[in-house]
Amino acid sequence: MTGDGRRHLVIVGASLAGLRAAQTLRAEGFEGELTVVGAELHAPYDRPPLSKQALTAPGGPPDTALPVPDGIRARWLLGRPAVALDPRAATVTLADGTTLPYDGLLVATGAAARRLPPDRGAPPRRVFTLRDREDAHALRAELTPGRRLLVVGAGFLGSEVAAAGRALGLDVTVVEAGRLPLERVAGSAVGAFVADLHRTAGADLRVETTAETLHSGPDGALTGATLGDGTTVTADVAVLALGAVPATGWLAGSGLDAEGGVRCDRWLRALDTEGRVVPGVFAAGDAARVPQPLADGQPMALGHWSDALDQAATAARTMLTPHSPHALDAVPSFWSDLYGARIRSVGLPGAADEARVVEHDAVARRMEVSYHREGRLVGALTVGRTARLAAYREELHRRSTPVPAG
Repeated sequence: MTGDGRRHLVIVGASLAGLRAAQTLRAEGFEGELTVVGAELHAPYDRPPLSKQALTAPGGPPDTALPVPDGIRARWLLGRPAVALDPRAATVTLADGTTLPYDGLLVATGAAARRLPPDRGAPPRRVFTLRDREDAHALRAELTPGRRLLVVGAGFLGSEVAAAGRALGLDVTVVEAGRLPLERVAGSAVGAFVADLHRTAGADLRVETTAETLHSGPDGALTGATLGDGTTVTADVAVLALGAVPATGWLAGSGLDAEGGVRCDRWLRALDTEGRVVPGVFAAGDAARVPQPLADGQPMALGHWSDALDQAATAARTMLTPHSPHALDAVPSFWSDLYGARIRSVGLPGAADEARVVEHDAVARRMEVSYHREGRLVGALTVGRTARLAAYREELHRRSTPVPAG
């Protein structure tokens, strides 16, 4: 590796981002000690299939483990979550009391499912969130034909769970606080398109309301919910798809600006609460808030699969050459498959102030929308028109190419 004296690098988060960072460090020539800390007992695995194939695959959830190349040569400390970081002493403390000194540290702890407020009390049995393998396996066991599924939240995760429920033969009710599914991140045209997908597939979509009270029977299991509009729905199983919260609570007291994700600069270097670079500390993936050129430099935690990969690779290279850092230059992207419709997007549709519908064919399930901010292209989304995204991606890449580090 480069001669910067870094001998022990620690990655906190045995995630997709953590694995990509480890691969990149070795590929870039790092020969020192490498430790990967993971809160779960599992080696890194892929999360997108948890709301798709893991719920519908015949014979039970498939193996979603990510391949770990032999060349990584890392010490894996799994099932031992990090609980504290001391940047001054350059140490990270684990739940079992272990203290790890580091020469460089990457925060890649991902995100946790957003839950109901504590004042709502413990939910009934058979009420789930979906974030890890155990969640997916437990939920799949309850999704049996003839049951009634309630999905609270019609974002991408909630919509995918609803689609899985319909594919398995369940009666499905989807409750969405907004006017339309996905409207906040993709606009009203896409929201109306997805609403039509739900209803055409037989899901009961309730919008502009919330699940105010979850009811249970004598055995403590879910029986239904009262909604904010006063109506009631019956349900045997519920999934709370209320979004995700960056898993950065363990950084309290560290001095990092970690509320809502670790704030970083374009080179994935962590910043403190005064906006200063914290020496030796970096962040990537769902746990990081990274400036987005397409959103006028606003720090954002996007939570997309592709961002975890791109940010982790950039952070790893910056760890090795901190005096000539590498800036993130990738274009964000995300995808979803709903009721057989292939939704693909590049850029930041949610940062737009205008959406232009280029094509909308509900019968053929095709759509193309471009997104603009003060007249500038900031994103694009297609349904059934994936090939059209290449030109958008190329233009967005030109717009988001960073300037050299100063």
